[in-house]
Amino acid sequence: MADPAKRRMVVGAIAFAVVAAGVVGLVARGAGPGSTPSPIAQVSDQPSVAATSTPSLAPGDSPTPTPSPTAVPTPTPAPTPVLVPAPLTGRLVTPAVAARHPIAVMVDDLSPARPQSGFSSASVVWQAPAEGGIPRYMMIFQDQVPTSIGPVRSSRYYYIAWAAEWRAVYAHAGGSPQAMATLKAKGAGQYVYNADEFTHGGSFHRTTDRFPPHNLYTDGKRLHRLGVALGARDTPMKAVWQFAADAPLAQRPVGGTIQVTYPQNSIRYDYDRTTNTYLRTVSVEGKQFDRATHIRVAPSNVIVMIMHFGPLNDGHPNKHRLEATVVGSGKAWIATNGHTVVGTWSKKSMTAPTLFFDSSGNPVTLTVGQTFVQVMPYGAPVTIKDGKAPVAEIAPSDALGATGYTF
Repeated sequence: MADPAKRRMVVGAIAFAVVAAGVVGLVARGAGPGSTPSPIAQVSDQPSVAATSTPSLAPGDSPTPTPSPTAVPTPTPAPTPVLVPAPLTGRLVTPAVAARHPIAVMVDDLSPARPQSGFSSASVVWQAPAEGGIPRYMMIFQDQVPTSIGPVRSSRYYYIAWAAEWRAVYAHAGGSPQAMATLKAKGAGQYVYNADEFTHGGSFHRTTDRFPPHNLYTDGKRLHRLGVALGARDTPMKAVWQFAADAPLAQRPVGGTIQVTYPQNSIRYDYDRTTNTYLRTVSVEGKQFDRATHIRVAPSNVIVMIMHFGPLNDGHPNKHRLEATVVGSGKAWIATNGHTVVGTWSKKSMTAPTLFFDSSGNPVTLTVGQTFVQVMPYGAPVTIKDGKAPVAEIAPSDALGATGYTF
């Protein structure tokens, strides 16, 4: 090529082509061992493979999903049990317990019969005179089932009247002619359900650690079964007494006593402010305990009612049995929460409830729990003394003063 200028243009073009080819090769192959990477090879907008946690997948594989946390089921809250007041005590119990048919049991109070069983489970305990100046108990069970009751003794007419208020299953071992004639005529549920040991001996048993007749016992389960066989049925009952919770401790007095005396037994109640109960002490054994449970006898309420008693003309004057004006009205003292109010009692018929009223004629309100009813003849010694009320408390207008009252 003769022209020098054209020769220089051709040589420059060839040199540029050679350099361009080299650059393209480096980019395609990358830097060789020991070489410095080209600045073009170092520039990237994406993270390197080493910077990601995603594993390599084989052809046809799918990504494994991350498992979700296991859901914990929300527990279903247990339903709140429905409770209702027991008709004889006001205690909160299930409807089934509140519907239990009451059971009344005659219990001995002679000295060889002490201590007796059943007190701690009874809803209401009646004590009244019997022949020879010896009182007798009738325990009524409803919201608690006693494991042992006794010693069981014979029936008297006025006890039937108190048991008839609930048409109770009435457990006894025989009775006076007057009582037995009443049970024969009205013992199929008209007054009570007659559970006589003479007829239904399988529901009773004799112990070997006491002499007859002070060794006859029974229990709540057997008497309930006997009651069902006699026709008594569990059914909701209406309370006839009013109940309220314990008074606050600050409103309870300190001290206070109730004392009643039968010819063959003197009973004393000492008010206990802490437990809001009346600790019971009797002749012979002193502090009274339930033989079966070893629990101190201490009711929440004590009622003293005055009633006419006289010789029963039943053709057996040597027996010295008594009759009482059980239907009618009279004076009563009602003690609860450490205070005693002077009031009255009233019973309109054999099956009507015995009701208690304050001095203004209003029904009294008892404390939830057990009630003892002391039935006393006119002229019997009754001494009641209230304790000292807290300074901040104003005593009810019809409450007894600290000096008490002696009948």
